[in-house]
Formats: sequence, C-alpha cells, structure tokens
Amino acid sequence: MELRARGWWLLCAAAALAACARGDAATKSRSCGEVRQIYGAKGFSLSDVPQAEISGEHLRICPQGYTCCTSEMEENLANRSRAELEAALLDSGRALQTTLATQLRGFDDHFQRLLNDSERALQEAFPGAFGELYTQNARAFRDLYAELRLYYRGASLHLEESLAEFWARLLERLFRQLHPQLLLPDDYLDCLGKQAEALRPFGEAPRELRLRAARAFVAARSFVQGLGVAGDVVRKVAQVPLGLECSRAVMKLVYCAHCLGVPGARPCPDYCRNVLKGCLANQADLDAEWRNLLDSMVLITDKFWGPAGAEGIMGSVHLWLAEAISALQDNRDTLTAKVIQGCGNPKVNPQGSGPEERRRRGKLALPERPPTGALEKLVSEAKAQLRDAQDFWISLPGTLCSEKLAMSTASDDRCWNGMAKGRYLPEVMGDGLANQINNPEVEVDITKPDMTIRQQIMQLKIMTNRLRSAYNGNDVDFQDASDDGSGSGSGDGCPDDVCGRRVGKKNSSSRTTLTHALPGLSEQEGQKTSAAGCPQPCPSLLLLPALTLLLSAARPRWR
Repeated sequence: MELRARGWWLLCAAAALAACARGDAATKSRSCGEVRQIYGAKGFSLSDVPQAEISGEHLRICPQGYTCCTSEMEENLANRSRAELEAALLDSGRALQTTLATQLRGFDDHFQRLLNDSERALQEAFPGAFGELYTQNARAFRDLYAELRLYYRGASLHLEESLAEFWARLLERLFRQLHPQLLLPDDYLDCLGKQAEALRPFGEAPRELRLRAARAFVAARSFVQGLGVAGDVVRKVAQVPLGLECSRAVMKLVYCAHCLGVPGARPCPDYCRNVLKGCLANQADLDAEWRNLLDSMVLITDKFWGPAGAEGIMGSVHLWLAEAISALQDNRDTLTAKVIQGCGNPKVNPQGSGPEERRRRGKLALPERPPTGALEKLVSEAKAQLRDAQDFWISLPGTLCSEKLAMSTASDDRCWNGMAKGRYLPEVMGDGLANQINNPEVEVDITKPDMTIRQQIMQLKIMTNRLRSAYNGNDVDFQDASDDGSGSGSGDGCPDDVCGRRVGKKNSSSRTTLTHALPGLSEQEGQKTSAAGCPQPCPSLLLLPALTLLLSAARPRWR
C-alpha cells in the first residue's frame, strides 16, 4: 500500500513537471512570437525565427543566454540597426540642411534683387539724363553689373581692379564722345589714363564706390558662402558610414533585448548615450569649428547696415555712376585743358563733327529707395536659427536616443542595460574622439580619426577665416590647406592650372574662374550645397550655371 502511494506521488510530480514544462514552453513561444513580429516587420523571412527559445551559445553580439535569435537573425538585425541609425543621421541632418538652404536662397534672392533694382533704375533714368553719353556705352554699364554679380557669386576676380578698369575704359570712351572733332589715338588715351588718378575726372565717386563696394560685396558674398559651406558639411558628414564596432553596439542596444525575451525593456538613457557618443565621436569633433563658423556668420551681419553696408551699397551702384558722369560733364573744360597740358595738343579730326554742344541737364537726381525691412527680417531669423544650431553635433547622441531609439525616460531597474533588464551603472563619456578611450560600449580607436570628417573640419576653418577677413573688409582667397586655414592677401585663391594665370587688366575676362562659388545656387531643392573654399581643387566648386561661365568668357572689349 505504501509502495503504491509512493508511486502515485511520483506520477503526480512527473505530471506537474510536465505541465510546468508545457507552460514554460508556451511562455517561451510567446516571447519568440514577439520577436517574430519584429523580425517580420523588418522584411526578413519568418522561417528563420525559432518557435521557442534556444541556447544562445552561437550569439556573437548579444549575451549568450536563452534566445529567440539565430546567428543569421543576429547578423541581419545588426546590419538593419546600422542602416536605421545611418538613416536617422540623414534625417537629423536633412532638417538642418533645409534650414540653411532656405536661408541661403532668401539672402541670395535679396542681394541679387538689390543689384537688379539698381541696374533697372539706371536703365530707366540714364538715357534721358545723359543721352548718348549713356546710350553709346550702355553695354559697358551692363558689363559692370555682370561683373558685380560674378564677384558676388564667387568668381575669382579682384573687385577693386574690375572697378578701376571700368572707370579707365569709360573715361576713354566718354572723352572721345565729348571731343569728336579731335583725333585721339590709343597712345593719347593711354596718356589720359595715366593722368586720370591725379585729374579725378569723375570726382570722388569712383574712389568712394571702390572703398565701399569692396567691403559691402565681400560681406554679402562671404555670408552666403558660409551658409552654403555649413549645409555642405552637414550633408557630407551625414553620409559618413558607421564602423563595425558601432554596428555591433547599436545591435546590442536596440535588438538584443528582443532576442533575449525582454522586448518591453527600452534602452537606459546613459547606456544609449554611451553607445552613440562612441559611434559619433568623430562627428562631435566638429563642434569647436562649427561654433566658430556660426559665430562669425552672426557677427558679419553687422556689416549689412549703415552707409557702407551691403544693403546700402549694392542697391545704390547707379547713384555713384550718376554722380560720376555728372562730375565729368561739370568739369569738362577744366579736364580738357589739363589733359592737353599733360599729353599735348591732339590733331584735329577732319571728318569729325564739331565739339558736342553742351546740354545742361543738371545733376541727375535719383531718389534713394529706403530699406524695405526684408533684410532685417532675414537677418533676425538667421541669427536665431544659427544660434539654435550651434550645439548640433554634440547634441546628436541625446537627440537620436530620445527621438529615434525609443530611449527609456528614466534610469531604473526596468530599462535595458545591454545585458538584462536593470540599472545602468557606468558613467557617461565626454564628447569627441579623445574621450572615448574608456567607452564601455563601443571600442573606438582614438588614433584613427575619420578623414572625411577631418576634411570638413578644415573646410569650417577656412570659411571662418574668410568671414573674419570679410568682417575687416578684406577679401582673402586661400591657395591650399597647408597653412591650416590662414589666408594671405587678396589675390587669386587657387592654383594656376585650375584658375588660369592672371593677365593684364586689359584682358580681365580670364579672371572670372569660380574659386569660391556660392554653393548650391544652381540647384533646386535643399540639397543645394557644395564645398566652397576648397583647400584643394575640387569639382564641387563648379556648380554655378554654365551660362555664367560663357558670359564671362565672352565679355566684350569696349575701347
């Protein structure tokens, strides 16, 4: 009887164990069912997913406990996690690129409109005010505005030299028109040109325009270039692929909890930050030069205002030209006497007409157009957005953890710490490559910085130096990156085999090579960026429309 009772007890115990096993297996099957849902949603074959948990000795990334993931699943999810993080980086950068591209288009449209309105005012008023003195030289004025646009858009021409050449050629043409009864060969006109600086035939207008235009145009173009460079840096850095160690760490962060049957556990905040600080260590090294660039861009907007500011000068070129021609008319007799005294008495042209009859028109009165407030609004918005973007690179880990990686809202025993559901104890690493030497989550070789990102750091340095020089009224072109971003002089900023050698001022059409083209102005959407100010020759500097190059190459000689 006792033996029979004992056997019954053993039979019940065995049945209970079997029931427990069936319940345990059902639990495991349910946990694998959740993995099956996630795995299938990623587009992978569900045949790879086991029905119940299996031993995890095969796992190379996740902890080797019981698991619902095979080796193939682990590899697939690791690749997917890297692709998802890279896509998240592109999304984060795309929003900033769009902001910068919108600013670039807004400022470019405004500065171009100022020049267009000035030229339109000249074309409307000058024919009636100056007659043939303008109409026979209208092309010269069109060419001047074309060169101003080319310079603003990044052409490698020296603005002061271009203006000096314009005044010299205009003086030759107008002096001939004012004296049709005289023979004025080229050597006589050359003599006239040599005396022009002392004679000041156009009054103070050429000198004032030269001094003010140089500062105004370089401020406007360097600011818009800065917007293009900033957007281009964001685009290029967002495309930098993540390394193998980062891929493993992100897999462990995002998907290993699912493989181990704890899919409801979200990554602990400090754990997520350590993973992404390791993955994005090189990107964080952009921070210092990025801030310098944005600070310099905010600073140079101060040069847009006042009598010598970009808005006042770019929109008033026609006023300086009107003042100059009026001065030449007023001083005609005195000028002629001094030219004859210095260059000799020219011969009479037997086929020429008599001296042009003096037609007193008075000085041309062109009303100055008051600022519309459009630039002020653009600057105000740009300053706010640039300041908001200053910590973009070092805030990326926290932003991605919060917005893309479903980070837990609290560090407690319920979050995923990379091994199990529990508290995360390691401290959070600092920003940048050098601070990752002891990162517990990502193995980072701090001796091997990413070269693409280092190149972008150099681009930021170069553009910052251009902006600082522009703030002081100087146009600095950089020949190469060997000077670590320090500029020299205001000559051509690219090798002769790329930009062509500078020639004499009578053949200045070869000086319009684009060494610092405004990035992206020839494209359509927010991807409108290029590496302006490349330290080495690079194809992205040739983004301006081919029409611009054809215009500069075919520029007429009007003597």
